[in-house]
Amino acid sequence: MALASTVVQTMIQAVRKAARPMARDFGEVSALQVSRKGPGDFVTAADTAAEQSLFESLMKARPGYGFLGEERGLVEGTDKSHTWIVDPIDGTTNFMHAMPHFAITVGLEREGQMQAGVTFNPITNDLFWAERGKGCYLNDTRVRVSGRKDLTTCLIGTGLPFIGRAGHAQTIKEIHAVGQRVAGIRRLGSAALDLAWVACGRYDGFWERNLKPWDVAAGLLFVTEAGGRVSTIENEEAQPFDGASVIATNAECHGDLLKVLRTAL
Repeated sequence: MALASTVVQTMIQAVRKAARPMARDFGEVSALQVSRKGPGDFVTAADTAAEQSLFESLMKARPGYGFLGEERGLVEGTDKSHTWIVDPIDGTTNFMHAMPHFAITVGLEREGQMQAGVTFNPITNDLFWAERGKGCYLNDTRVRVSGRKDLTTCLIGTGLPFIGRAGHAQTIKEIHAVGQRVAGIRRLGSAALDLAWVACGRYDGFWERNLKPWDVAAGLLFVTEAGGRVSTIENEEAQPFDGASVIATNAECHGDLLKVLRTAL
């Protein structure tokens, strides 16, 4: 990681450390201690342990920074300009079912802008990372978005609300509308990896509603650093760092995908 700055190297070391016990637990879901956090939203011993590991590693490296985690919420730091934004397992349901599509994801925000991001799938060993103004990388290789312009040739990712969350009907309408215009739609269950896949050209675009900042913090930076485009679904110029509504594409098909989604409103 010769190109990575000190802060990115710190993030990479933190996610790799958190991933080691998680990889051991993977596939042994029957032995995991599981509790209910909400309908269809499971939190596991691995999830909690991973966030604690990330918290300890990141706060040791930058003691004054704030920390926003899916499990513990916001911990304010003495440095009000910087905040770590962390999801210890994005794709928890996949992890619980021994599906090898989940990731640890960490973003660094400074004064409202994402400065760096790391997303790591410990099973496939895909390590995505980016720093503002320095490009996006998959392991040691710089990646870029795809160049497809015709929506009918595009593969698009999305998310589907799980039980207990609103928005099923709207998402089904959108899937129906988009499905008639594209080469295919995939719903794999990890927004962090979906955005990383847009950045490296595996997907041509992605959309989802009702996400949280930790779902998208790193991934949105990946897409823009790889030459893509991000916005909210409602406003083509808005930056969706709050995660409420996200569309991310290779830039070539952004306008066309937005138009199709709006027909489903």
